[in-house]
Amino acid sequence: MNKKIASGALVALMVFNIALYSAGRASGAESGPGSSADPVVTKSYVDALFASVSPASHASFIVVEVEAGKKLYGGAGTEMILRSGSATALDNGSDGVSDLTAGKDIRQGAAIVSNHLLLVPRDDGRGIACKTKCWVMVKGDYEIK
Repeated sequence: MNKKIASGALVALMVFNIALYSAGRASGAESGPGSSADPVVTKSYVDALFASVSPASHASFIVVEVEAGKKLYGGAGTEMILRSGSATALDNGSDGVSDLTAGKDIRQGAAIVSNHLLLVPRDDGRGIACKTKCWVMVKGDYEIK
């Protein structure tokens, strides 16, 4: 009699496990490919995401000629490299232009060193004033006045 009870319990346990497994598989169908619960994204989704992002104003440096006496003002995030000529920094009254090569802040009237990477963090009137004709590599928004 004990064998019959043990066999019946084993069969009941197997049926219960199969039912649980099947229920789990059925609920997993809701997270199939393309659903909001699917952790894997498709190529078309990534392509659509990249297409919706606006391109940067200038993805690479452009070479700009600035005449003597003119000023080059950078927009927020603009990068500049003075390639030739003589120029001084223009600050906003409280903060200067960041010299990323030297790791310092360049204040109003300080000389710009050639071939140093400069960064204008905000669109607030910072840039460079050219004493002589200058060639400047610029990445980002800028204005010459």
